[in-house]
Amino acid sequence: MTMAEAPPERRYFVAGQTVEAPRQEAALYVVSTPIGNLGDITLRALETLAGADVIACEDTRVTATLAQRFGLRAPLLPYHEHNAERQRPRLLAALAEGKAVALVSDAGTPLVSDPGYRLVRDVLEAGHRVIPIPGASAPLAALVASGLPSDTLLFAGFLPQKAGQRSRRLSELAAIPATLAFFESPHRLAASLAAMAEVLGDRAAVVARELTKKFETFQRGTLTELAAFYEENPPKGEIVVLIGPPEVQAHEEDAADVEALLTEALAGMPVAAAAKDVAKRTGLDRNEVYKLALALKAAAGAEGE
Repeated sequence: MTMAEAPPERRYFVAGQTVEAPRQEAALYVVSTPIGNLGDITLRALETLAGADVIACEDTRVTATLAQRFGLRAPLLPYHEHNAERQRPRLLAALAEGKAVALVSDAGTPLVSDPGYRLVRDVLEAGHRVIPIPGASAPLAALVASGLPSDTLLFAGFLPQKAGQRSRRLSELAAIPATLAFFESPHRLAASLAAMAEVLGDRAAVVARELTKKFETFQRGTLTELAAFYEENPPKGEIVVLIGPPEVQAHEEDAADVEALLTEALAGMPVAAAAKDVAKRTGLDRNEVYKLALALKAAAGAEGE
C-alpha cells in the first residue's frame, strides 16, 4: 500500500479487545515504543499509531512485529540514516496533504542516537506541528535502577570507535558533575570501560543489558572491575553504561580543600600527576589545578631552604 492509497482500518488490539481509533490530526507524531517488552507500549501510542496515515520506521521488519502484535494496519515507510535524504521530502509532502505521520525507532524514544532530529527540524521549518508521544527510554530505565545519582544526567550516546577520538571525547566529559550515560555495542564494551577508567578515573558504574527483556541484567562495580569482568565474560544484547559523577564536585570545594588535596597528592606524586589526580577528583580545570600545584611545590621548596 502506498501513502496515496485509501487509509487502512483505524483500530488496534489490546487486552483481547478491538479498539477503534480516531484519525489523528495532521502532524508529525514522535512515538516511543517498547525497548524490549512489548507490554510496555502505552495506550496513547497505540491510538496514535492506529490513527496515523503512515508510520515512518527505522526498520520495517522490527516495526511489523509490533504492528502484528497489536493489529496495527497503517502502512510502514522505512526512514533511517541511509535513506533519510530521499524519504524526508516524501514525509513533508504527506504532511502538506494533511496526513498524520508517526515516527518510530526500532526501540524506545526516536531521535535518541538516530537521524530523526533532521526530520523534526524540517517539519517545524515547514510550519507543521510536532507532537511527542512519550514512553520507554533505555537511558532512563537504566538510570532509575542503577543506584547512581539521578538529579543530573548527561546522555552522551555512542563513543567514537577510534581510540584517540574516544579518549578526547571522554576528556571533554570528565569534569561534568553529572551521571554519564552511554550506549555501547557488546564487542566494544570491555575496551570502552577500560578507556573510561583511564580518562575519567575509577568511578562507580553500572552496565545495564537487555533492559525489560528476559535476560535483563545490571552489573555494578568500578570501571576497572567492570572492564575486567567483561574482558572475561563477553556480553550480548543491547547495552547502556552509566558512570557516576566525580566523587567530589567542584562547587563543594573551596581553595583550602583543594590545597589540602594537592598537598597530600604531592607527597607521593610528581606535580603533573598530582594535578591530574586532584582535577579528576574535584572536577576542576586541570590547568588551573596544575598552576596551584606548581605554586605549592615552589612554596614547599622555599620553606625547606
